Amino acid sequence: MTTTDSRPVVRFEDAASQALYGATYVAALENLLGTNTVPFGEVYARSGLMDPAVGMVRAGGGYEQPWTRDATINSWNATSLLAPALAANTLWAVVEKDAAGKLMVQQDSQQWDQVIWTIGAWHHYLVTGDRDFLQRAYDAVTNTLALREQAAVFGRDARYGLFTGPSFFNDGVSGFPAPTADAGESRGSESTSYPDVVSAMYLSTNALYYAAYARAAEMAEALGRTADGHRAKAAAIKQAINQHFWNPRTGSYNYELTTDGRPGVYQEGAGLAFTLLFGIADAAQAGSLIANAQRMTWGMPDTFPHWDRYSSAEPGRHNAIVWPLVQGLWAKGLAKRGDVAGFATETRLLAELVRDSGGFWEIYDGNSGAVEGGYQGATGVLKRRWDSQPDQTWSATAFIDMMHTGLFGMTFDDRGLTFAPTLPPGWGDVTVSSVRYRDAVLTVTLRGAGNVISSFNLDGSPSREYGVPASLDGHHTIDITLDS
Repeated sequence: MTTTDSRPVVRFEDAASQALYGATYVAALENLLGTNTVPFGEVYARSGLMDPAVGMVRAGGGYEQPWTRDATINSWNATSLLAPALAANTLWAVVEKDAAGKLMVQQDSQQWDQVIWTIGAWHHYLVTGDRDFLQRAYDAVTNTLALREQAAVFGRDARYGLFTGPSFFNDGVSGFPAPTADAGESRGSESTSYPDVVSAMYLSTNALYYAAYARAAEMAEALGRTADGHRAKAAAIKQAINQHFWNPRTGSYNYELTTDGRPGVYQEGAGLAFTLLFGIADAAQAGSLIANAQRMTWGMPDTFPHWDRYSSAEPGRHNAIVWPLVQGLWAKGLAKRGDVAGFATETRLLAELVRDSGGFWEIYDGNSGAVEGGYQGATGVLKRRWDSQPDQTWSATAFIDMMHTGLFGMTFDDRGLTFAPTLPPGWGDVTVSSVRYRDAVLTVTLRGAGNVISSFNLDGSPSREYGVPASLDGHHTIDITLDS
């Protein structure tokens, strides 16, 4: 298996910051590019597009599969920049061909949030500029969206203009409130075993559909194709989300809308993050939901508060518990919306969780910070305690993304790479070196604190572009000074 990774180096001038954030970054790179980069078998080569000389990224120490949402999140968070060939292989590992030879995202048992693949694929193109990849990815995206639009299960509910099925990554019933399950969750652990979950609509999943249509429109434009249909569908679902999920009373978005129109006035961490990241929330809504968000001692929880069948002593696997995956999305959303203090807190908490637990675990107790898999039903067994898996890849890439997208503010488009950093006070000056972006190798230094750029120098010369073009090649240095 060919090694295709590039490992940047992050160096903080402040010794305490280096010991916490710098060391965690090194460990995260090893998790992604060492521990969880593995060879792939034929079962993952159904697209016919994988490079046999390059491996793929598995979901983690407890999961040998790449899985659609994991493959996407890990590519979006880190792999497309650090190891483009590895990212492409991982994205293609969750794509298959139908009987007619059409590419589509794999049609497994967890199809409800599979459109997230669109976001990872578009990001991969923006980072790499690979138009061959883009062409094939667009085919897979349009075929998959067409399939979902016509699906009887995990399809569109025309009454609300929203898509049905569980929330993003919450494949376990513990992510859903009563009357989903009895106290023992007698139908087992899978959320799809509960008809009222399958028929309901959730914030995160519909945010992903909005983003998928918006990215499909951008793909179409880049390929010289008609984008109007995708754009219209994106606008419609954004309107439906704000109509059916925004709650003026709480100043935030609800988590759930049942098939009979009852709102679930609960909090979903990933869903809130997506509304910030994808521009579903306007400026006023963003400020309100950030101010009203309920955090736990150790970070933004998956869903909140505890359902009646769970407690602090027995937290649900997907309920009032901290997944680093969610922390990463939330931190990225906070940085994007200018919340320096919130970004600093969420990033510090994840770094401390990793330091104190000795690794990137799948899930942590939101109150104590201990490694905790949470409680949930299982086949033939009433509610039991589950394991938190070690070396979870998206826990590691969440932290990498906190550094790349949050701290350094790396933002990719089809013109190039721009920077909108968020450097919290007290962290000290910081440099990332050996960042490979297309044909360029960059060294970027942040000085000062805050998120307002007061000076931006490229190779010693002032620039008002706050970035570099996609055509740049060779070694270059960028110095950015920030003010609060």
